[in-house]
Amino acid sequence: MDATAIIAGQGDLPRLTAEGVRAAGRRAIGLGLRGMYDPAFPAACDEFREVGFLRPTGWVRAARRAGCEDSILIGRVGKNVMHRRRFKLEMLREIPDFFVIDLWYRKLRFDRRSATLLRILADDLNARGLNLVDSTTYLKDHLAAAGVCTTRRPTADESGDVSFGWPLLTRTSELEIGQAIAVRQRDVISVEAVEGTDRMIARTAELCPRGGWTLLKTASPTHDTRSDVPTIGERTIRNAAEAGCTCIALGAGRVILADRPKVIAAADAAGITIVGIDHDPEASLSGPVDPGTEA
Repeated sequence: MDATAIIAGQGDLPRLTAEGVRAAGRRAIGLGLRGMYDPAFPAACDEFREVGFLRPTGWVRAARRAGCEDSILIGRVGKNVMHRRRFKLEMLREIPDFFVIDLWYRKLRFDRRSATLLRILADDLNARGLNLVDSTTYLKDHLAAAGVCTTRRPTADESGDVSFGWPLLTRTSELEIGQAIAVRQRDVISVEAVEGTDRMIARTAELCPRGGWTLLKTASPTHDTRSDVPTIGERTIRNAAEAGCTCIALGAGRVILADRPKVIAAADAAGITIVGIDHDPEASLSGPVDPGTEA
């Protein structure tokens, strides 16, 4: 039986990916990044071992021993970690292999964007015989679909904020500034950068305490889906509700709902609209409810 290695960071996506791999008739070989993977992840795999975050040579060795030619890098690894004051010391404590040292001090010396790091890492893994594939390959059922997918539909004000904000978000994502913005009454309240969506939501609550704002989240059309695919989960819904968000617009086919049925149920319980935006925001907002989510 063919096998796929799942290199797992934080969150539920590695577990959902393992379930998708096994449903496709393949063996799921879990490689949990030390100190990051969820405790529920190993049980979802056919085989599991813990690997060092900064030792990709170990990833390749473990995957090849298990008969894997393909791999998926999935789960959160905070972008802000590399900007911490003590990052270099922490990196050395992890005993990085030669590839990571060369990557950090030479190849990424002047460009440490996520896209650059991923491209170099993928090229290295491929050169060693381990192909890094699209991380959504086994998560198609959890991708945002075009149209409203919750019981509550967007109000006229929310629809206006989506139509206003979507071209701006498209531009910021193309510039690799961030994957989300918050808008209220055609005014951009906040823009996500390296802090991540949850912190951006908390900052929006401080800047807009009256609530009633819309969260927009997507990836650019050229985004490399081998890693770092935009994601929302139940925690995102809880945080958004507490912060006064009433509508969430997501790029259709470009954002993962981490356990889609649970995310939609959480949004319905919180009274938050979720709408998937395809190429035309107006058509997505006025179109029918996504049939895959109706009760």
